Amino acid sequence: MPQLFKDKPVDVCLMLEGTYPYVAGGVSTWTHDLIRSQPDMSFFLISLLPSQEKRKPRYELPGNVVGIEHTYIQEMAKGDRRIAHMDRFFADLESPLERLQSRRGNLADMAEVFELIYPLREQLGGRILLNSEPAWDMLLGMYARGHPDSSFLDYFWTWRALMGGLFSVLLSDIPAARAYHTVSTGYAGILAARAVLETGRPGIVTEHGIYTNERRIEIAMADWLFEDERVDLNVDRSKRDLKDLWMDTFASYSRCCYQACGDIVTLYEGNQHLQLDDGADPGRMAIIPNGIDYERYSAIRRRPYPGAEGAPPTLGFVGRVVPIKDVKTLIRACGMMRKEIPDLRVLIIGPYDEDEEYYEECCQMVAELDLGQVIEFMGRQRLDDVLTEVDVMVLTSISEGMPLVILECGAAGIPSVATDVGACRELIMGNSLETPALGAGGAITPLSNPRATAEACVRLLSDPDHYADCSEALKTRVEQYYNKTGQDAAYRGLYDRRMAAETRPTPLPPPSHLAEAAE
Repeated sequence: MPQLFKDKPVDVCLMLEGTYPYVAGGVSTWTHDLIRSQPDMSFFLISLLPSQEKRKPRYELPGNVVGIEHTYIQEMAKGDRRIAHMDRFFADLESPLERLQSRRGNLADMAEVFELIYPLREQLGGRILLNSEPAWDMLLGMYARGHPDSSFLDYFWTWRALMGGLFSVLLSDIPAARAYHTVSTGYAGILAARAVLETGRPGIVTEHGIYTNERRIEIAMADWLFEDERVDLNVDRSKRDLKDLWMDTFASYSRCCYQACGDIVTLYEGNQHLQLDDGADPGRMAIIPNGIDYERYSAIRRRPYPGAEGAPPTLGFVGRVVPIKDVKTLIRACGMMRKEIPDLRVLIIGPYDEDEEYYEECCQMVAELDLGQVIEFMGRQRLDDVLTEVDVMVLTSISEGMPLVILECGAAGIPSVATDVGACRELIMGNSLETPALGAGGAITPLSNPRATAEACVRLLSDPDHYADCSEALKTRVEQYYNKTGQDAAYRGLYDRRMAAETRPTPLPPPSHLAEAAE
C-alpha cells in the first residue's frame, strides 16, 4: 500500500476512535480546538469507525487539516484466498495473538504480529485472516487452551470481533507524519503504536477518560455478552470468562500504546494511577489539564441567581444521551426536585441519536414520572446560546475525564453538581495545590444517587448566598488554572520537541525484502 504524503510528511497525524469529526462531545470539541490552536501546523486525521455507514461531520474541519482517512474496525477488504506457506504463517501468528488476549500482552507481541502481516498487506484480508481453514484451526486452539468452559458460539463471535478489529487496524493506510498523536488507547492506540514501529517517528497519547476503565464499565454492563450461568456448586473464579477476555485484550492494547509513545499525557493526577496500573512508564507521563476560552464564556450574560427576572429555576445537562452519562439518574432526581421547586425547568443539551433505544427509555421514564413539562431534550445546541438560560449544570455520568462543560459553565459563573468521577471533584472543589483554597464551586455526589443529586441541586437553586459563593469560586478557579492559553502553549512545546526528534531505526525491513523472505 502506498504511504500517503511520502514526499512531504504532515506535521501531526491524529488517531481518533469514534469521536471527531463525526461524534459531538467533549473529546471532539477538545480535538477541534487543539487543531485550531496550531494554525501554522498541518494535521491529517485517521477516523476509526465501526462500519462504513454514512456519517455526517458534526464539525467543519479547520483549514490546516490536509486530509482524513477512515479505518473501519469491523470491516476489511476480502484479500486473496491463499498466500504461500499459509500454515506456517498462522503457526507463527498464534502465540503473539494469544499473549495479546491476556493481560500480559505488550508491544513486542504486537510488533511480532505486525512483522508477520506487514509484507503481505496487499494480499491479506478477511478471507485469509478470519475465514480460512488455518484461521479456523487457530481459533479452535485458542478456545481450547483459553476458554473451554465458555459457550463456543459466544467465543467465536468474540474472537472474530477482537481479531477483526486488530487486523483492520494493522492493514489500514497511514500517512507519513513527523509525529503521531492518538487521543485514546484502544484501537487508535494500536494504530499509533504501529505507526511508531513502521516509521520510526515519535508517538504521543492523550487520554481524557482512561480507555480501559471505560471499556470495563461498558463490558460489565453489557447484555450482549452472554455467559452461561449454569448452577455449579464449585464456583471457580480463577477461570477466565469472555468478559475477562475483552478486558484483558484492551489492557494489552493500552500497554502497547504506552510502550510505543514517548509522551503519555492525561488531564489530571487521578488518571495517572490507572495508567500506571495498565503499564505506563512514569518517566513518560505528563499532565496537561483541559483549558477553555475564558474570555468567551465569561462574557456570557445571564441571570445573577436562580429565579431572577421571573425566570424558572433551570438545570442544564450537557452530554450525549447514552448509558455512560446515566441520564436516568438525572430524570429520577428531577422527579424528587419538583416537589420542592414546582416551576423547575431542565434542559438536556446534546445528541440523542447515538443510542436510540436508551433515548426511548429515557423518554418513557419522563412520561411515567409526569415530567413532560419539566424536561426538554434539546439535541445539540450552541452552548453560548443556551447557557444564558441555565442556573446550575448537572452531570450524572458514571465515567468522565475532565469535562469541558464544567469549565465552560464555570467561566460563565454557573456552578456544577457532578458525580465523583474523573476530574470532577478537582474542578468543583479544587485540588491540594490550590493556594489559597477558593472553596466549593458546586457539589460532588455519589454515582447513581438521584436523591443526593436532587438535594445538591435544590440547595443551589433555593439558597442565593450559597449560589453566589459557589459561582464566584468556580469562576475564579477556571480563570486562574484552566485558561486555554496554557493548554495551547503546552501542546505546542510538546509537538515542537517531538517533530524535531530524529527518526529512529525501524525494525521493519523494506516491504519487498520481507515479501522475498516470506516466499
